[in-house]
Amino acid sequence: MPAYRIIVDLSDRQLYLLDNNIVVRGFPVGIGRMVTQTPSGDYIIINKQPNPGGPFGVLWMGLSKPHYGIHGTNDPSSIGGLVSHGCIRMYNEDVLQLSRLVPIHTRVTIRP
Repeated sequence: MPAYRIIVDLSDRQLYLLDNNIVVRGFPVGIGRMVTQTPSGDYIIINKQPNPGGPFGVLWMGLSKPHYGIHGTNDPSSIGGLVSHGCIRMYNEDVLQLSRLVPIHTRVTIRP
């Protein structure tokens, strides 16, 4: 049985999916702007909401830090940039793929 966890590396703007501490996938992400930086730390995924509307693309995965999450985007050109209000923004197809793999309570580490 897979033992997934997620590491978001803010310096290279990548989200890594690990299985038993081995990187199995990497995804490019958009992260928080200078004034609304993505918070580093250890969190868990607490919920998933398909089609949340607005700028969140096709899926929202809420983190244990209130008001922060991993989500899709309606602006794919923003991936790779300092663009969000602190959330981790992914291509819609990538966030759907990730969501199918990781269950609620998956650990998410965000590092500078």
